[in-house]
Amino acid sequence: MKHPGPLIDSLMAYRKRTASVFNPWADTCEFDIDKKAPQRRQDRLFKHLSIVQPKYILVGEAAGYQGCRYSGVTFTSEKMLLQEGIPRIPRLTERLTKRELPFCEPSATIVWGALRKHGLAEQTLLWNTFPFHPMREAQIHTNRTPTAKEIADGGKYLELLLSLYALAPKVIAVGKKAQALLTSVGLTSYACVRHPAFGGANEFRAGMAAVGAT
Repeated sequence: MKHPGPLIDSLMAYRKRTASVFNPWADTCEFDIDKKAPQRRQDRLFKHLSIVQPKYILVGEAAGYQGCRYSGVTFTSEKMLLQEGIPRIPRLTERLTKRELPFCEPSATIVWGALRKHGLAEQTLLWNTFPFHPMREAQIHTNRTPTAKEIADGGKYLELLLSLYALAPKVIAVGKKAQALLTSVGLTSYACVRHPAFGGANEFRAGMAAVGAT
């Protein structure tokens, strides 16, 4: 694999089109435990990407406020990192935020649970079509659908991610929105699985079981 540093540098340098976007690897939040939070998110993303050759890349829609906004890794929450960690990122011993309870993203728990159950965790990377956190204006703990221009921006980062590895990983869209967004930037997904949110957990698990059986 190529060094992921240039991709992370590119993410850090992203010029936002609107104030209603949070850049986990460059911006700080009032809930961050300290001002070094962006650097720590950069380090966690670097570790997540440091795999010689992933077999799959699971691609969601955009970073969420309960997960990647504070962890720096797609479909990964503060609570998860404190409890068990994920491949290449050992369990953390210190909090990431000042919130009374650690942020917990239900979708993250379902995603990693399915990946582990079907033996896919060590060979899968997680990403978003728009890697940053789009939110409703002045409401930091909300999520919104990224705009067409933001999706076009995100496509460039996905291309950079794919270029890191000698063999192209199989791209799996998480949800129909992600699949449509991938198509809009010229990428064909290997498979599309149901998003685990809004009652889709069992269908997501079934979809990942099918992927694991191939």
